[in-house]
Amino acid sequence: MTLNSNEIMEVLPHRFPFQLVDRITECVPGQMAVGRKCVTVNEQFFCGHFPQKHVMPGVLIIEALAQVGAVAILTEEENKGKIVLFGGIKNARFKRQVVPGDVLELKCELTARRGPVGFGKAVATVDGQIAAMGELTFAIN
Repeated sequence: MTLNSNEIMEVLPHRFPFQLVDRITECVPGQMAVGRKCVTVNEQFFCGHFPQKHVMPGVLIIEALAQVGAVAILTEEENKGKIVLFGGIKNARFKRQVVPGDVLELKCELTARRGPVGFGKAVATVDGQIAAMGELTFAIN
């Protein structure tokens, strides 16, 4: 399953400027999703986050990963129309700066589920190099 930005808006509640995924390139509902974020110099956060040296905030990379994970959960038939809240992160690591012109490849694999709570391993890469990674917790609401 693939989704363009308009189709992502049918699944996620996020809107500009907080929709951080441009495309879902692969999705197995309830298991995993892969997405893409094309980082441009026009992003609002570059105005105030190190404006003299544009660097995408790490917290937004993690949020983009969480949004990809939410797509994997919300494309399950029983979760359509629900909201997935970000519940937590463990072992977050930032390995590479993300700058305008980069294409973030975002992957989240769901690893476990306990009732309305899900867990996933997430990795963001640029040109095959790890930019960020972490273990995410989701709450289905």
